[in-house]
Amino acid sequence: MMKQMKARTAAQRLFYSISLKHRIWLAFVILIMFGITATGSIAYLIASKEIQSNALKSSQETVNQSAQIVNERLKNIGIAVRALMFSDPFKQVMTDAQNKDSSRYYKTWTALQPVFSQVKFNDSMIDSILIASPIGDYYHTSNVRDTEESFYESDLYDHFKDIKRGFWTKGHEDAFFMDKQNVISLVVEGVNDLGEVSTDVYVVINVKEDDLLDLFMENLSTIEKQYYFVDSAGDEVNMSRQTEAMPITKQAGFVNQLTDAMSSSFFFSDSRKEYLVNYSRLEAKEDWMIVGVQSRTDLLAKLNGIKRGTSFFILGFLLLSLFIANNLTYVLLRPLFRLQKLMKRVEENDLSVRFESEYKDEVSQVGFRFNRMLDEIQQLIADMKIREREKRKAEIKALSAQMDPHFFYNTLNTIYCKSVLGENEDVNEMILALSQMFQLSLSGGRDLITLNEELDHVRQYLAIQQLSYEELFVCHFEVQPELLEYEIPKIMIQPLVENSILHGFQNRVSGGEIHIVAHVEEQWLYLKVEDNGEGLVPERLKADIIHPTTLKEGYALRNVYHRLQLYYGELQRMEISNNEQGGAVVEIWIPRQMEGNGSDETAG
Repeated sequence: MMKQMKARTAAQRLFYSISLKHRIWLAFVILIMFGITATGSIAYLIASKEIQSNALKSSQETVNQSAQIVNERLKNIGIAVRALMFSDPFKQVMTDAQNKDSSRYYKTWTALQPVFSQVKFNDSMIDSILIASPIGDYYHTSNVRDTEESFYESDLYDHFKDIKRGFWTKGHEDAFFMDKQNVISLVVEGVNDLGEVSTDVYVVINVKEDDLLDLFMENLSTIEKQYYFVDSAGDEVNMSRQTEAMPITKQAGFVNQLTDAMSSSFFFSDSRKEYLVNYSRLEAKEDWMIVGVQSRTDLLAKLNGIKRGTSFFILGFLLLSLFIANNLTYVLLRPLFRLQKLMKRVEENDLSVRFESEYKDEVSQVGFRFNRMLDEIQQLIADMKIREREKRKAEIKALSAQMDPHFFYNTLNTIYCKSVLGENEDVNEMILALSQMFQLSLSGGRDLITLNEELDHVRQYLAIQQLSYEELFVCHFEVQPELLEYEIPKIMIQPLVENSILHGFQNRVSGGEIHIVAHVEEQWLYLKVEDNGEGLVPERLKADIIHPTTLKEGYALRNVYHRLQLYYGELQRMEISNNEQGGAVVEIWIPRQMEGNGSDETAG
């Protein structure tokens, strides 16, 4: 408490120690800054309100004119449809459809061609015209009809049946003609000269989407101002813009601000900035509207001169009166800024940064504690890496040690039997092969050995098995010589060969074949063991490998698979299948690694 009182007294003494001249100067600076800021702000607000009002009016007029242009063209197309229906050939279509008489189909189709040409000539935006009737379709010969697409099986027909009136569609790909243009379609039901609706006769007018957009959007949308052709839900009417990033018209809350008025405007804000929105509905289809969107900041761009002048004026006095305070604040906060930058680098996983300062103040004390925290984090990460590496090494060694030792027991029993029978030459060969297998399995404590050493281990194993099961099988090696010095986890191929002999050939007495293949596939070392035995059940084995059970079957494959995962993680692949002869095929892909480039650290 006493320290706080002393600190407050010292601050008061420091304030009172300032001369009267400086205190008056400071008071004038504050008053002048307040007066200039208030005057400039009021002037800016008045000017911005006036310019905003004029801009609102101008933007609304532009949108209204665009909507009027589009509305007139859509009305003209509607008039063209009515003119088409009043033509004699169309009346003949109605009569023939009503009477189910198709005998005059081609004659009527020919008679309609000049009518189609006249309608398309009167409005160049019309891409194609289709008259669908129960007795056949009528269209201009310049358009190639896609006969696989029937109007009566289309979404347009289903939609007409739902609403039971003519309608305009949003942009879509024309399904009825082979050019597959992006079009906006008018669908109406045919009527006779008495105004009576026909039975299932429909007229589809396809308007070129690009031409309709160019009608009002060409040279209209800019970086500062965007125009959209949307429906009341904010969806783009034109298909070509439906694949773009989500427009502002689909953002939350935008549609809720649209009213039933034919034209209006409002301000809309998103996470970035505020926009002025003007819209005008089409009389031909009130669900459609032209929407103009521009940034409010850009809208008030004419005020930039006044704003800059006022800002510079205020800034001049601000710099003059607060120059010392700004520099002092910078000096005081500089250690904190430096500490903030260091924290950002730590967020980017750079733990090597350290805070340095000659000061002993509170900010510096926080920085020094920050250094100690980083030291502790680095030590914890190092300890965790060591523990994880040792854990994975232990798991790998445990899996290697778990390989079923029954082979060695069987081999010793076979050696004993051959010794009793006096087959000393076989006994000598088996003992020598078994000794070399033990030597290769131990491999000086290494977990990674060369492919050449692994194949020697397999050859010694095969030599023992061929003496134990005479004439049961033969083994073929297809190995690229340049791969012999590549390193792989030890005891990786021998379990797969053992699986072929014990399971694939268990019901054979001769004729077994094993193929061992090793070659390079891009950045992978590819290993394959294939036999002509009884094969496997790949689906069951794969499920058992992923969800291990206590079953003996598939143990060697599980062991190999889990050791591969511990060594390489996701950088490996093992596939189990059967070949065309029904034999088992086990394929392994591991990263290529030359001898000397890797070590036991691979397991970490």
